[in-house]
Amino acid sequence: MARVAGIDAVAAETGFSGVVRVDSGGRTFARAYGFAHRGLRVPNTVGTSFALASGTKGLTALTIAALAERGVLGLDTTARSLLGDDLPLIGDEVTVEHLLAHRSGIGDYCDEDADRPITDHILPVPVHELATTEDYLRVLDGHPPKFPPGQRFSYCNSGYVVLALLAERAAGRPFGELVHDLVCVPAGMTDTAFLRSDEPAAGVALGYVGERRTNVFHLPVLGSGDGGIHSTAADVHAFWTALFAGRIVPLSRVRDLTAPRSHVQAENMRYGLGFWLTGDAVQLEGHDAGVSFRTVHSGATTWTVLSNTSEGAWPVARRITELTA
Repeated sequence: MARVAGIDAVAAETGFSGVVRVDSGGRTFARAYGFAHRGLRVPNTVGTSFALASGTKGLTALTIAALAERGVLGLDTTARSLLGDDLPLIGDEVTVEHLLAHRSGIGDYCDEDADRPITDHILPVPVHELATTEDYLRVLDGHPPKFPPGQRFSYCNSGYVVLALLAERAAGRPFGELVHDLVCVPAGMTDTAFLRSDEPAAGVALGYVGERRTNVFHLPVLGSGDGGIHSTAADVHAFWTALFAGRIVPLSRVRDLTAPRSHVQAENMRYGLGFWLTGDAVQLEGHDAGVSFRTVHSGATTWTVLSNTSEGAWPVARRITELTA
């Protein structure tokens, strides 16, 4: 914990806006910086809720794992068995495990291999029309596969929306409810939920893509399996504690989710099922317009950075987590 003293200096140097929390050896450091609402000068606090962007994928993976534990679906369940005639470009051989591991080869509506600014408007439909997982069918459709399933790793946002869709159809319940009941409740994550961006609430940070402009027109009005859940630093810590205590799914299932399926050379990391892996650490991360998030669990230490900006936020998150490692 001695090295966390440098966090204030990094935050001041970079103009960081967000929350940093480090838990190690029974001690906690938590500090907030910047504003949750710049127009009203509402400061971020250590209890402010932030969007997690692709950090959501870990919760999606655990929701699928919890459904598998209950026999609702399996890792070998094919996407086609639940999609029916929807999304015909997804191959019949694509399984839940392929989707979780980013090895499905399906086309991506938000292809991260494309060279474009994070602040681009990329959705082909008005964002307010994406309020349920079924609404995403128009966005997911029409993207040809990149390669046969299982051939290699290719990070795929579409795959995790498809997973949410499969979970809904198998369980007969909205995806947000499944995440809440199967992950958040057993983990004690009382301040974690999918929130509508057009219904700003107290204690929730707005995401900024400029000095005053928010990200409300950039992202779906309500997130799904690939991103969009909101959480606090305390809830993220509760998540890691519950995960490795076997309170969300059995530890045998946790070991399976965090076993490497791919070495991702470009990131110098490995990937399991919903989780990034480096050394003995397990991590979740996300980066989107007006959002930056990274959390790492390693042994008795966890560190979490949440930010409500996109300009420079991701490099800042990396610097802060490296400083506290």
